[in-house]
Amino acid sequence: MTTLFTSDHEWLKIDGDVATVGITDYAQSQLGDVVFVDLPKVGRSLKKAEAAAVVESVKAASDVYAPISGEVLEVNEALASEPALVNSDAAGKAWFFKLKIADKSELGGLMDEAAYQAHTA
Repeated sequence: MTTLFTSDHEWLKIDGDVATVGITDYAQSQLGDVVFVDLPKVGRSLKKAEAAAVVESVKAASDVYAPISGEVLEVNEALASEPALVNSDAAGKAWFFKLKIADKSELGGLMDEAAYQAHTA
């Protein structure tokens, strides 16, 4: 499984034709305490860079963008009842949605972990 990152602080875990998407630990630390997460509908087709979800914290509301194009296969229902998971486990249990990857060439513009660490330094 490969993990890639966007400059907008989303992570993707690639497993075959499916990308699991969430926000990075850096992003959640900038947001502060997350109080609400609005997820896309299953079956929705997303275009790369389209607003896909919303994260609301005590400080601000922030869009989560689709890092690549694809169809939403699944959303993390646990975030509806427990949005604070984003703060406690941003890179794990607090994934937002899973996409069926439409075009693997779109993965080429994303960063690996070392590049992302440099981006946030």
